[in-house]
Amino acid sequence: MATAYSGDRPSLSQVNSGSCAGSPATPTSNAAPRSNALQNRITGVLSASCADLEIRDALAILDGRNIQNTADSRRNLRLDVQQELIACNSDIVQDFGKVAEQLKGIGIAIAKLNDSCAEIRKHIGAASRETGPMLDEAKTILADRGQVEKKQQVLDAFKAHFVVSDADLAVLTSTAETVNDDFFRILTRVKKIHEDSQILLGSENQRLGLEILEQSSRQLNAAFQKLYRWVQREFKSLDLENPQISASIRRALRVLAERPTLFQNCLDFFAKAREHIMSNNFYAALTGAPVDANHPVLGKAIELSAHDPLRYVSDMLAWAHSATVSEREALEVLFISEGDEIAKSIQAGIESEPWSRTDQDGSNPMFNGREALNELVDRDLVGVFRQMRQRTEQVIQSHEDATLAYKIANLVTFYCTIFANLLGERSALLESLKPLTDTALRSFRSIMRDHVVNLHSDLSPSADNLSPPDFLLEALDTLRVLMKSYDTSVVTSDRAQRTGGFQSVLQEALDPFLAGCENITKRLRSPDNHILAINCLFTTRDTLRQFSFADRSAELQPRIEEHERELTEAVHTWFLHESGLDTLVENIINVESLASSYKDPAQLAAIAQQLDAFLPTATEDARAFLAQLQDRLLARKIIERAAEAFCEDFEEVEDVIVQGDESRLAQVNGSVEEEVWLRDVFPRTSDEIRVLLS
Repeated sequence: MATAYSGDRPSLSQVNSGSCAGSPATPTSNAAPRSNALQNRITGVLSASCADLEIRDALAILDGRNIQNTADSRRNLRLDVQQELIACNSDIVQDFGKVAEQLKGIGIAIAKLNDSCAEIRKHIGAASRETGPMLDEAKTILADRGQVEKKQQVLDAFKAHFVVSDADLAVLTSTAETVNDDFFRILTRVKKIHEDSQILLGSENQRLGLEILEQSSRQLNAAFQKLYRWVQREFKSLDLENPQISASIRRALRVLAERPTLFQNCLDFFAKAREHIMSNNFYAALTGAPVDANHPVLGKAIELSAHDPLRYVSDMLAWAHSATVSEREALEVLFISEGDEIAKSIQAGIESEPWSRTDQDGSNPMFNGREALNELVDRDLVGVFRQMRQRTEQVIQSHEDATLAYKIANLVTFYCTIFANLLGERSALLESLKPLTDTALRSFRSIMRDHVVNLHSDLSPSADNLSPPDFLLEALDTLRVLMKSYDTSVVTSDRAQRTGGFQSVLQEALDPFLAGCENITKRLRSPDNHILAINCLFTTRDTLRQFSFADRSAELQPRIEEHERELTEAVHTWFLHESGLDTLVENIINVESLASSYKDPAQLAAIAQQLDAFLPTATEDARAFLAQLQDRLLARKIIERAAEAFCEDFEEVEDVIVQGDESRLAQVNGSVEEEVWLRDVFPRTSDEIRVLLS
């Protein structure tokens, strides 16, 4: 910059000297351009700003050189600068010479490298030609190795999924190994293998799928056989009274249900074992002899504590009910606690065992766990109910007691209802209990009929006492016991059903005795026959009214009313006979019959005297006449009705007597005072009669 500035712009002294020296000799034509150029130069110098970077750099260089502002320094500044510039250029040229020499060495080295590379290329080409087949073979080998590694991975995965180790097979099939969680885990895996092997049958090579399917089937069969035998062994030592039943048993049953045949065989074995155990327990409860030392009999033996036959039967039924409830609860824990898992397993097992289908069309109904449970309980307790039935029949046959037989029938009916609610209406146990009811009822009817036959041979009318006969009172006492037994044993709330169920008992225990009373009344005279009949009917009605299902008031009331009318008529007849009006009522119809029958007034006077003697004590005598009628209210009502009928008869007689006096008064020709008037002889009026008989 300094050089350029020094070269382009001469110093002021030079400008001035040049212009002064040359001005006279320079032509005028050249002076004007040079003057303009100088002027422009000066103007440019003067117009330069100190803020210009180039000027500032130049000034900074001048400051750094420590040049004094003198005339010499100003004159020599350009020379010094040029000299320095020349020296710098000389140094640069020398440096570039050295660089050129080094570049020549590099060029030689590069040439040598090129020669070496060419030689190497030749060797590489020759090596490539020699190693090419080997590389191709290596690539082929590496590709084969990759395929082998993939096949090895597939084989490992196949073995891990489809192949079971020998140790696992031993756990799965060996009887020496116990059934535990490892067994069920391996069994689940083998079932998965068996299921997945069917997928292999869809591949091109079906032989592998068939072999795995066959192998897994053998393993599964061996595993289920081991599980089947293990469950049987566990059933032998299983204690259902222990509330903590092993969870492994429940799991084993759920898994074994996938083989319905084996599962059913286990249930059959279990039912036989439980039947034997329950039968022994029942016998131990009856006799007090324990089955084993681990299960002593709690409490007294039934045969030793129940001296009453009914109590004996009741204790047996109560023990059977308690055992049924306990057995059902234990089996619910064993078979139902897993929800519908057993049913699902059985449905899945039916698919693998098509021969186990039960329907004619080849289908199998849905497994019902509750029904299967009830059926299993039935089978477990069939031995108990068989023994109980035999002993109950012995009790019925060895006691000639109709009341006992009927109580046993009601007791068995009551427990039949309980067992039906517990096990269902189709329970096999009910088939053992219901015949007991029929047996007891047959014994009841047979005993009652024998008693009635013996009774009819001894029926004889009572001479003095018209109260119900002893056989009827005994029958009613027995009937009270039967009604109480029936009332406590029948659980239905339907009144019609309760009433209908007891009618057969009334036919056996009441109707023959009422018929016997009726036969006795036929041998008695009136009014004794009606009094006895009413006493019997009233006693019977009051007894039956104690229980609504035995009430026969609607049936007995017409018979009572019939005898009541007959007895009222008898009392009426007694009133007429005792008062003496019977002859008047029978013979007097009108005035002519009065005149023809009673021409002598003394006859009416005698009747009037008899009537007067009767009336003061008529009511008391009537009560005495009906003294043997036990219902005093009915006796009073009968006397009132008879008295009313007597008063009506008296009114008719009174009317005839008054009419007779009136007709005689019309026919009298002589003195009236000499006539004997009937009204004077028979002075009583109907009003007086009503007052005296009221």
